Amino acid sequence: METAERTEAKDKILQAAFGMFCQCGIKSVSMDDIAQRLSMSKKTLYKWFRNKDQVIYEAMEAYLGNVQQDCECFIETSGSAIEELFQVVELTKRVFSNMHPSIFHDLQKYHPDSWDLWMQHKNGYILEKVKANIRRGMKEGLFRQGLDVDVMARMRLVLIELPFNQAVFPPHQYDARRVQMAVLEHYMLGIATLKGHKLINELKHINEEE
Repeated sequence: METAERTEAKDKILQAAFGMFCQCGIKSVSMDDIAQRLSMSKKTLYKWFRNKDQVIYEAMEAYLGNVQQDCECFIETSGSAIEELFQVVELTKRVFSNMHPSIFHDLQKYHPDSWDLWMQHKNGYILEKVKANIRRGMKEGLFRQGLDVDVMARMRLVLIELPFNQAVFPPHQYDARRVQMAVLEHYMLGIATLKGHKLINELKHINEEE
């Protein structure tokens, strides 16, 4: 069982490390860099973590837990499926404004345990929330009836990682947040009914001729 001191120390390290990973990419940040950022010795850092893999895994775990809490909050407070998606848009803006384009590549290539953690989160929690959102929108008349919920939800999962595919969107040409916002809007408009389109335009403060 962790003591309050241990929890506080680890949380401080994980928060700083994750910020560095987002800023610089995972591969380019060493344990020395993390220790230096926190003005602590590497020996102190290794008191709490065995290696960099553990730092990455626990930083990812904490981050995904926080994102999950945010998601639950705006699902409960949103007035419709489309308002829920607009909350996702705002969350996406915050997340991707500080996310280095190599994050997914580094995780998949160098840190398989942390990559598996992300995949479990994506294919479990996120997938079910996307399906629930689609069903909600169909029930509210905001999304088209007869949508293949499973296919559309899995397509949405692919779109989440698409901005980080450097072969499709080279980072020196495309900002990940710009791409993420474009594909999310395309997804939302593609499944919306006329009623849904009108609500989207209202929320975006757009006057569009029919």
